[in-house]
Amino acid sequence: MILLRRIVNNTLLLDNSIIRNMTSASGAIANSIRNKLQTALETTHLDVINESYMHNVPKGAETHFKVVVVSDKFDGLALIKRHRLVNEILKEELQNGVHALSIVAKTSKQWEESEKTVESSPNCRGGFGK
Repeated sequence: MILLRRIVNNTLLLDNSIIRNMTSASGAIANSIRNKLQTALETTHLDVINESYMHNVPKGAETHFKVVVVSDKFDGLALIKRHRLVNEILKEELQNGVHALSIVAKTSKQWEESEKTVESSPNCRGGFGK
């Protein structure tokens, strides 16, 4: 079963139920990710979703993230190059505690033409393929 997330007016909806407000307070790592991506990519839409709660980590951890990044700087770039660019921008976070980063990278045109839905990440399998 694949659940879809829809982002409407900065609120994350799951099967049309409100999950959490995307503008709610976030931790230092989430803020760093947000600031770096906004600055480097001049984003037209950006969501930084802390998915750590879905994993076997301490409460309040900031180890697993999904980013939805919309930028005109992605125009003409293949998807792999967009991902490499995001990974390069977030190199410090990825080397210092961020264990997983899921990336949705679209141009403004792709985002506007889309339904603005993002697939939910799979449930944690406990590591090592369990």
